[in-house]
Amino acid sequence: MRASTSDSVPFSGLWLPLITPFRNGAADHLALTGLVKHYAELGVSGFVVCGSTGEAAALDDDEQLAVLQTVLDHADDVPVVMGTSGYNLPKMLAWVKLLSTYPIAGLLVPAPHYIRPSQAGLEAWFTTIADAAKVLLIVYDIPYRTGVVIELTTLLRLAAHPNIKAIKDCGGDAAKTRALIADGRLALLAGDDMQLFATVAQGGAGAITASAHVYTAAFVDVIRHLRNGDLAQARGMWAPLPAVIEAMFAEPNPARIKAALCAQGLIQNELRLPMTAARIFP
Repeated sequence: MRASTSDSVPFSGLWLPLITPFRNGAADHLALTGLVKHYAELGVSGFVVCGSTGEAAALDDDEQLAVLQTVLDHADDVPVVMGTSGYNLPKMLAWVKLLSTYPIAGLLVPAPHYIRPSQAGLEAWFTTIADAAKVLLIVYDIPYRTGVVIELTTLLRLAAHPNIKAIKDCGGDAAKTRALIADGRLALLAGDDMQLFATVAQGGAGAITASAHVYTAAFVDVIRHLRNGDLAQARGMWAPLPAVIEAMFAEPNPARIKAALCAQGLIQNELRLPMTAARIFP
């Protein structure tokens, strides 16, 4: 089942942050092609390439561009977002301008990690990137990786920028989540997999969900039922999925996901250090 492209919200539904398969130390583009075709047929709304689940920090620039191109070549009508991060502004702007020449739906951009800038610094950072980009931005609020919270007032100011259209919400602040949904200018995408149901049930646009590499159709259907107001159907389909999420995150992401996909014969169970492979399980 192909994802619908008729929704008026630029970023909605189930977006899959793709793993990057490896074979003998190199990106496995044949396996990646197979994954893209497999998940497109399961109805995902879009792909996110080179996020943390894709081990982007372990890929050099040429590898990232090659992975992006492979996904674009085989995604057909399924939109693609590219992850990008850093804290050297000239390098970041040059990279964003280069990525903007690719036929992508947008960029997923977190706060600069490690340096913990002020809210004024964060606002200026995202605004400068959005000004330079020729595609839409999804702001990635993930304090446990970056070390800094993007506060509600900052996000509401960023929402006024014409290129900033969505937020991947891993902030862990339920009140902020509700306020952003109520404001309505940013498409609210749950980034913490366990918060998918609550976020979409409250009016969120969808989710970027790593654990949906397995039982993908069920995750797609939960969001579809919630957005259609079919709460009872959604509850029934959601009931087994928290256990799946717990299993996928029992070790650092994406180790368990890769082990599960290897067990299905889709990829090799290979990661790049400092990530290490998880035991393959049925």
